[in-house]
Amino acid sequence: MKNIVFMGTPSYASRILNEICKARFNILAIYTQPDKPVGRSGGLTPPDVKKLAINLGLDSVVYQPNSLRDDGVKEHIESLKPDFIVVAAYGQILPKEILDISPCINLHASLLPAYRGASPIQSAILNRQSLSGVTAMKMDIGLDSGDILAYSILDIGQMNSYELFEKLSDMAANLTIKVLNEYDNIKPISQFNALSSKCKKIKKDDGLVNLEVETASEIWAKFLAYYGWPGIFTKDGVKILDMEISSLSGEVGEILSLNDDGFVLGVNGGSIFIKTLQAASKKPVDARSYLNGKRIGLGDRVSL
Repeated sequence: MKNIVFMGTPSYASRILNEICKARFNILAIYTQPDKPVGRSGGLTPPDVKKLAINLGLDSVVYQPNSLRDDGVKEHIESLKPDFIVVAAYGQILPKEILDISPCINLHASLLPAYRGASPIQSAILNRQSLSGVTAMKMDIGLDSGDILAYSILDIGQMNSYELFEKLSDMAANLTIKVLNEYDNIKPISQFNALSSKCKKIKKDDGLVNLEVETASEIWAKFLAYYGWPGIFTKDGVKILDMEISSLSGEVGEILSLNDDGFVLGVNGGSIFIKTLQAASKKPVDARSYLNGKRIGLGDRVSL
């Protein structure tokens, strides 16, 4: 039986941890980020990986250091003598002294060397890639630059980030088990660094859309990429919660078509079909009700 130290934080990582447990590997320790305050009350909320560990009865082996460089962390992992350290969206860079303890296998949600960094799923959607996937990689001291152990590839079509997270989480979980079982027979492949690309951490401001500057396809790509958080919103703070791309054309801000499901709004070089909106400090409403509240209709201009 292989002995595993697991490191991960969000739901993507919890799927992988759950599959490792189902495959009956021996979990020696689970490292995840500290609990964080959430909501107006600021109550401390555990990360998804910790929640799963508690449900699986593994809370006694959960560790949440502020940094993997904290005193005693390296010594603790070293003392466990793990066969592998499995890492999935942990949220910290592993220092060399931990990478040297045993093979560190990372499950990165892109087809490396593309989209090294913090937002591979959103970036693939934003750049309108047709394919994405998961790469199992033997970690080194670089940013997602280690040798490739295995790939799983997916046609992402018109998926939003939530849907793609779900698909890639399951793929990563299955790929993890395959790599752990077949590790001794895998011949790692070096990444071709000349083809590498990097992606940044997503900020709330990234969800801002400018209807006068961005095209319908650019707005649609942002809607899919930032679905859930940070979402997309206009300069007036109006959130577009549900939309599609439209084939109509007209002036920016003009209501080009209207029915019970929503309205078509002219944007730069095209139009979008808006179904649900949320004005700043208001509850979400269907697009038709939003226009009724503004007392505007077909052919009118609306400022968002």
